[in-house]
Amino acid sequence: MAPVGPKKGILERLDAGEIVIGDGGFVFALEKRGYVKAGPWTPEAAAEHPEAVRQLHREFLRAGSNVMQTFTFYASDDKLENRGNTLSFTGQQINEAACDLAREVANEGDALVAGGVSQTPSYLSCKSEDEVKAVFKKQLDVFIKKNVDFLIAEYFEHVEEAEWAVQVLKTSGKPVAATLCIGPEGDLNGVGPGDCAVRLVKAGAQIVGVNCHFDPMTCVKTVKLMKEGVERAGLKVHYMVQPLAYHTPDCNCQGFIDLPEFPFALEPRILTRWDMHKYAREAYKVGIRYIGGCCGFEPYHVRAIAEELAPERGFLPAASEKHGNWGSGLEMHTKPWVRARARRDYWEKLKPASGRPKCPSMSTPDSWGVTKGHTDLMQQKEATTQEQLKQLFQKAGTNN
Repeated sequence: MAPVGPKKGILERLDAGEIVIGDGGFVFALEKRGYVKAGPWTPEAAAEHPEAVRQLHREFLRAGSNVMQTFTFYASDDKLENRGNTLSFTGQQINEAACDLAREVANEGDALVAGGVSQTPSYLSCKSEDEVKAVFKKQLDVFIKKNVDFLIAEYFEHVEEAEWAVQVLKTSGKPVAATLCIGPEGDLNGVGPGDCAVRLVKAGAQIVGVNCHFDPMTCVKTVKLMKEGVERAGLKVHYMVQPLAYHTPDCNCQGFIDLPEFPFALEPRILTRWDMHKYAREAYKVGIRYIGGCCGFEPYHVRAIAEELAPERGFLPAASEKHGNWGSGLEMHTKPWVRARARRDYWEKLKPASGRPKCPSMSTPDSWGVTKGHTDLMQQKEATTQEQLKQLFQKAGTNN
């Protein structure tokens, strides 16, 4: 049931100390379901298969999410064109469809709609500040037209581009959040998390944090460093975290995209719901109040967050009605040894097996070490040629 009367805005909730639970990673979830192409990761499914996007929104809402983030990741015109979007949908149509779907489902509960922009090929290809900002402005025009509740600049590897995005989004007069896809080492130009956060706050962001690229505990550590930097600078801001649902202890500064398992063999790294309980509690302990997820997150992961933080929030999500608290439904199992697992301490102490004999615990990342301006990152519309692949394999020193 949707609440009676106007909903409280994002800043009103955070200012009051409320916990806001984000949703999960739409591109990965929908790729697994057959609606998104891995590689481009563009969100044309919002217009092409709206029923799939709507259903995923609804499942995250039922699991406890307070924010329906528009499925507009990589929905800028330059990215859609650059990554071979040959469908009969314009960037504006995709963005508008995504806003409509998020609003429809948000209205079914006490959820807000957040319009999101992300890093662009234009920036990686060294286009000017004005050209990059024009890309963000086109998406913002749709968000204003559709009257989203607040805005998120997410998934930025370079704080400079994130600053530009925040500056554009601030012109709307709506609350702005900004999250970088960085770890404790900072952005790809070596700007540390604390300095990144200060720059984002000074650009106008009212909520700062990280999303994607790293596992929950690494992301919480990074946001903690951001918080320390902001406090040293004498500034105030709210904090958010939306990590991967994968264990990534072996990642380098570029995160999980450099892992050899990316993106089709990451399943052995997936976090259990019990890992999510630990993540939610740790994020809360360090002062983060906007807690959600990114790639790999499914609704049951969000439900685990909502269940862990139920004492502070004062209620459980609807998705817990069947599930019970800490697997209490197992008390009705036919096997007594399974019934005995219906307790919190069992699951908290369990060390899950992989079931894969001789499977390594960690991998060696592909450490390319390149960023904005490097020839390897000059964006092209065509697929990578065999000759280009040959050069890449030679550079990597592999026999692929």
